Amino acid sequence: MNKIRKGDQVIVLTGRDKGKRGTVTQRVDEDRIMVEGVNVVKKHVKPNPMKGTTGGVVDKTMSIHQSNVAIFNPATGKADRVGIKLLSDADKQARKTKDNGVRVYKSSGEEIKA
Repeated sequence: MNKIRKGDQVIVLTGRDKGKRGTVTQRVDEDRIMVEGVNVVKKHVKPNPMKGTTGGVVDKTMSIHQSNVAIFNPATGKADRVGIKLLSDADKQARKTKDNGVRVYKSSGEEIKA
């Protein structure tokens, strides 16, 4: 189960954009995510008359590793860790899969609304 999902509000913990807050727009793969307004780089683009694109320098959002972000807890206004709470006592023996648990904030134990 991924602790950070598409649509979550996150805060960047390390790097050039430390302290910035944004929304996860997509998961690139198992480890990397795209966050709106974070890790924006300048990309030099060649013109392509076949596609109708003009050349120049454009801003492009690059992916960031999920270990460098933490989920934003609106109740406290700070970054928080994510835990997984199993739904029933019978599931304690089962592995944590997509269906047997819900994500909760570690500090308060509240369920994360996705």
